[in-house]
Amino acid sequence: MELRILRYFLAAAREGNITRAASILHVTQPTLSRQLMQMEEELGVKLFRRGRHCILLTEEGMLLYRRAQEIISLADKTEKELTHGAETVSGEIAIGCGETKNMNPLCRMIADFRQQYEDVTFDIYTAIADDVKERLENGVLDMGLLLEPVEISRYNFIRMPLKEKWYILLRKDSPLAEKEEITPDDLAGVPLIAAKRPSVRNELENWFGSMAEQMNVAATCNLSHNNQSVMVENGIGAAVVMEFSYSSDVLCLRPLKPEVISGCVLVWKKNQPLSPAAARFAAYVRQCLESGASI
Repeated sequence: MELRILRYFLAAAREGNITRAASILHVTQPTLSRQLMQMEEELGVKLFRRGRHCILLTEEGMLLYRRAQEIISLADKTEKELTHGAETVSGEIAIGCGETKNMNPLCRMIADFRQQYEDVTFDIYTAIADDVKERLENGVLDMGLLLEPVEISRYNFIRMPLKEKWYILLRKDSPLAEKEEITPDDLAGVPLIAAKRPSVRNELENWFGSMAEQMNVAATCNLSHNNQSVMVENGIGAAVVMEFSYSSDVLCLRPLKPEVISGCVLVWKKNQPLSPAAARFAAYVRQCLESGASI
C-alpha cells in the first residue's frame, strides 16, 4: 500500500466528498475514485458507504483512517529527521502530554531551548497516558509527559519537579462542600466521575481501602477538566481530579484525606535512538532540572 494512496484515502475521508478531495489533491475525480476502489479490492473490504453527494467511512474504514494517520505522521516525521543535516540541530520534537501542571516547567524549558535552537519545532499532542504510550510504541511520538501511576519499565525517564495532589470537585451546594477534607467514608455511595485509566481506578480503590465496595462510579472521563466541571455542575456526580485553576460560582475543590500525591515523568523508549534534536532536548531538560532551573 503506497503512502500516496493512503494520503488520497485520508483526504477523501476528511472531506466526505470525492470531488472536493480530488480538487485538494490536484487529481481528477475519476482518478481518485479508481484509486480508492483499487484500495478496497486490495484489502478485500469496503472502506466507504457511498451516497449521491457524500461518502462515509465504514467500520473498517474508520480503523484504516486511524492507522493511516499514524503511518503518514511517522513517514513525514522520518523524512524531516533524515533531510536535516547533522551539523544543525533542527527538526520536529513530538511530545504527548496529559493534563498536568508539569506542563508549566516543560513549556518554559521548550521556550528556553528554542532560544538556542530556533530551527527546532515542537508538536504537542494531548491525550491520556495509555494513548501517549501507544503512540510512543508506534514511533509517532518522541517523548511523553506521563502522570503516575504508570508503568515505565520500557522507558528512559526524567522525573518532573512538581507533584500532583488529588482532589474532589464538588458542587458548592453539596453537603460534602462543608468539609475541609474528604475521606473514603464521606464518599461511600456518592456518585463519582473517575478517570477511565485502569491504573488510576486501582489507585482510587486502594485509597478507598475497606470501603472500595461502596465506590459508586457514575461516569468516566479520559481528559479535560472543562468536561469534568460541566459534568459536576449538571449533577452527574463528584469528580476525582488533580488540582487545577477554574472559575466557577458553582464548584469547589476539597483535598482527599489521607492525601494522594502523584508524580510525573518525561519518558522516551529504551533501546530506540532519539533524533538529534530530541536527544539534545532530553539532555537539556535533565540539565535544567538537576541545576534547579526552569522550575
